[in-house]
Amino acid sequence: MRKILVAAVVAAALFPVQAGHAGTTTATTATTSATATSVAPYVDMGAWPTPVLSTMATQGNVKSFTLGFITSSGCKASWFAAYDPRSGWQREEIDKLRAAGGDVKISFGGASGIELAYYCMTPAALAAEYDAVVKAYALKYVDFDIEGSAVADPATIARRSQAMKILQDRNPGLKISLTLPVLPTGLTADGVNVVQQAKNAGVNLDLVNVMAMDYYQGPADQGAKAIAAAKSTHAQVKSVLGISDDAVAWKRIGVTPMLGVNDSRNEIFLQKDARALVGFASSVHLGMLSTWEQGRDANACNGALHRCTNVAQSPYEFSRIFAGFTG
Repeated sequence: MRKILVAAVVAAALFPVQAGHAGTTTATTATTSATATSVAPYVDMGAWPTPVLSTMATQGNVKSFTLGFITSSGCKASWFAAYDPRSGWQREEIDKLRAAGGDVKISFGGASGIELAYYCMTPAALAAEYDAVVKAYALKYVDFDIEGSAVADPATIARRSQAMKILQDRNPGLKISLTLPVLPTGLTADGVNVVQQAKNAGVNLDLVNVMAMDYYQGPADQGAKAIAAAKSTHAQVKSVLGISDDAVAWKRIGVTPMLGVNDSRNEIFLQKDARALVGFASSVHLGMLSTWEQGRDANACNGALHRCTNVAQSPYEFSRIFAGFTG
């Protein structure tokens, strides 16, 4: 996605200026029931003070989150180069979410920091690091946020795709999503290639999640653009994954807008856009809705984009709108 990440206590722009921020087998029917992560806003785990997930869930009326980001410390998984996930950092808060009927996805990559595929030089070594995180948090879901130069790097795309296949083989039933840049016209050619390479490697992708933000196309109806991006990606996913059933393909799509003012500054995702997107998602039974980012929604402030939406809102107002999506 094009999000804003604060690594430890240092603020850094998560999304570079570029276009927006899936399985190998297909089902014959699609369910319309919600899953634990049908609504899973991103949480910037590098924000300071460290977010309290259970409080965010209660106050925002959501059960689940996507946690970012696991990056690298050499060929070793690390929470934004600060904490070792093998220690189970924040596991207590994750367990509270699960006890309340929610869950988490943990996301590898993002636009800041260096993803593990750049340092782990074999698929086996890379898969071992991913697997260590899965085991530390007993994960059912993982996400790979691939953007910036990473979305067009053949070597890391190939390594990551093979590692994801190994990871899934080691953890039967593990759900994997790819989070990719998008435009209203759909995934970029590089993004389509990432999905294609995962398919070629034998990965059973649960979702292609598109970063419906920062198109750098000027002010316009951001809700309509997010819906257009979803529709365009739907057609691409059907083609790449060989899915003939529209409903099945919609369950493979996730959409993640950036709340309020985007990094582009003149693209602004408002409450009306959130309501329009939730209405559309409900009509097609989209696979997932997320947002960037829960801390910004909680702060409901004006100021630096890594912590504020810079639109008039009450705390968690967007979260409560997105909570209306039930799959």
